[in-house]
Amino acid sequence: MVRTTALAVLLASSFMAQASQEAAPKADPAKGKTIAETVCVACHGADGNSPAAVNPHLAGQVEQYIYKQLANFKAADGKPAVRNNPIMGGMVAALSDDDMKNVAAYFAQQKLKAVGAKDEKQIALGQKLWRQGDFAKGVPACAGCHGPAGAGLPAQYPKLAGQYAEYTEAQLKAFRQGERANDPEKMMRMVAAKLSDAEIKAVAEYAAGLR
Repeated sequence: MVRTTALAVLLASSFMAQASQEAAPKADPAKGKTIAETVCVACHGADGNSPAAVNPHLAGQVEQYIYKQLANFKAADGKPAVRNNPIMGGMVAALSDDDMKNVAAYFAQQKLKAVGAKDEKQIALGQKLWRQGDFAKGVPACAGCHGPAGAGLPAQYPKLAGQYAEYTEAQLKAFRQGERANDPEKMMRMVAAKLSDAEIKAVAEYAAGLR
């Protein structure tokens, strides 16, 4: 009798959880498009293809990753933003949670116009770090989290293929310096701390050329 009751409770909980998920509103890319064309366009382009290397491409990026970053830029409940950036903080200040989900869904559906690698001399070292890491320094292969082709592993790790090398390089250095600290379990900070400037530049160049 006890087992039957426990099973019934377990099944009921499962059905309730499933119903809750089904009832949850889905992101609306059409609404996200409006936000992209009014709020995001100057820095990231209307379709998420950034016109300048200082700002990342968002087209084709992992939807959950875009949403997480937007949420991390937003100060909430009297607490400072997890990811400190005055410009992005100002941009997301007026966006609701649904707004951020909608714009993330929109950008994720757009096609990336990849820039490609510019410095061929960096490719060999970047490829080695991406595929094998550096065992002696305790650096894991980038492909382990970001995928062999740099497509990312939704919903945890971002797509890096075709991203501006300059932007990827800047973020790795920010992680290394602790200026960016919104990585789960300090994973990127620990990896970047073991990379030299030359290694960071090489792996950023290699990622830019991935497809």
